[in-house]
Amino acid sequence: MPSVDVLNKEGEKVSTIDLSDKVFGTEINEHLLHMAVVHQLADKRQGTQKAKTRSEVSGGGRKPWRQKGTGHARQGSTRAPQWTGGGMVFAPVPRDYSFKMNRKERQKALFSALTDKVNNEKLVVVDELSFDAPKTKDMVKVLSNLKAEKALVVLTDKDGNENVALSARNIPTVRLTYSNSLSTYDILKYDKVVFTQDAIKKVEEVYA
Repeated sequence: MPSVDVLNKEGEKVSTIDLSDKVFGTEINEHLLHMAVVHQLADKRQGTQKAKTRSEVSGGGRKPWRQKGTGHARQGSTRAPQWTGGGMVFAPVPRDYSFKMNRKERQKALFSALTDKVNNEKLVVVDELSFDAPKTKDMVKVLSNLKAEKALVVLTDKDGNENVALSARNIPTVRLTYSNSLSTYDILKYDKVVFTQDAIKKVEEVYA
């Protein structure tokens, strides 16, 4: 059973917490990690690119010159791909890039990402994270104390965390998310993952 130190906002150790083997101590599956990242990025693609084929561009109804006797190569239409203004060969059309990934596969990938952070000492647990008023400077100071300047910050839910969310939203190297909306891509993208102690418990309850 893996265990990590619990720090306060000054970066000082206040206790130790044992983590669930199922969530934070599983075997890392690199194939599912890759699939989960591709799956999330594919879902973000609009797939609205479009170019016209030779059958869709306007003009080119008549043969530009007769078949023989001109000295030119034979041509059937000025809208053929080799002509300026002609259609495109194998033109891209609107499509859906998303693909299906089973729930258990997504879950296993998430556990693998969290386990990787624990193994590399990139998972930080803070006893509590709250501010009396939204202030970016205070959030930057806390993350500096935790040595997590480029981090994914995970909270329990939106209630009571408005000041934290407002304090973090203007920091370009920080993303704030909640325990019920963790994604494998975000966990891998950021150098460190900062959990509140309550968020750790919430994640373990959800996947127990």
